[in-house]
Amino acid sequence: MTRFALVASLFALCVPAEAQQPKTVARIGVLRSDSPSPNAPDETLGAFRGGLRELGYVEGQNIFLEYRWAEGRYERLPDLAAELVRLKVDVISTTGTPATTAAKQATKTIPIVFVNVSDPVASGLVASLARPGGNITGLTNISSDLSGKQLELLKESVPGATRVAVLWNSANPAAALQLKETEAAARSLKVQLQLQEVRDPKDLDSAFSAMTGGRPNALFVLADPMLSTYRSRIADLAVRGRLPTIYWLKSFTDAGGLMSYGPSNADLNRRAATYVDKILKGAKPADLPVEQPTKFEFVINLKTAKQIGLTIPQSVLYRADKVIK
Repeated sequence: MTRFALVASLFALCVPAEAQQPKTVARIGVLRSDSPSPNAPDETLGAFRGGLRELGYVEGQNIFLEYRWAEGRYERLPDLAAELVRLKVDVISTTGTPATTAAKQATKTIPIVFVNVSDPVASGLVASLARPGGNITGLTNISSDLSGKQLELLKESVPGATRVAVLWNSANPAAALQLKETEAAARSLKVQLQLQEVRDPKDLDSAFSAMTGGRPNALFVLADPMLSTYRSRIADLAVRGRLPTIYWLKSFTDAGGLMSYGPSNADLNRRAATYVDKILKGAKPADLPVEQPTKFEFVINLKTAKQIGLTIPQSVLYRADKVIK
């Protein structure tokens, strides 16, 4: 053996094994019920990607995201979930109960990390929050538990309200849970509810026409990915109908809605990245407890209040985390 060959052989032995092999690129499937936002940044997806970057993942280098969007059409979710399973992604990240349910039905082996599921136990997605079991874990937004608080804030903002319309999507398995809590809160507040169901975005205009015909004093929009997709349109219809409205996401008030109260969506999605990181490093979803929100946001849009001729009581304004003027 020549001296050069001997040196080369010794050098090869000294080089760590991982340096001699290309790093594995993790593939994450992202299954969402809503639509991508070409004209506005998606703070939730941005927070998820930002959380991954903070943990050392660089898209195109050591991680790749496969996006699948249902665009508000829940019937598309099973096929989209099946596509991600066929791609053999390492983890599936889901948003909302419909997408998570579709992913669960598509695979019992690929780990699933969810965000914005109202009640994962009641929905049959996990065995318990502390011990999820199976291949699913993540973060709940406890939206059904917050319905009473949201209706209470709406009532305080519109003290004379005795009839409140409720816009909801019965195609969402979590909607019935939210509605049950809302009805209980309405009885306590002595408010009559006017239920307005909408299952398809093309029916939003007719839903608002039917709703305003019942002469409600205010509107409560239940948490739902499809309704979130069309938040600008819904906020505009509410303003045109001069309906004081409360939503569950800050993005609605950013789009011109009157007020919103709920968990920070950005914070939940950022925390979801830590679940993905743990799973890629070997943790099992069954051993990762489902977490609840720790950061909440109450946002009021005074521009919209002025448009609909509503004066928000100072006692309510003082409690807002953000006031859009």
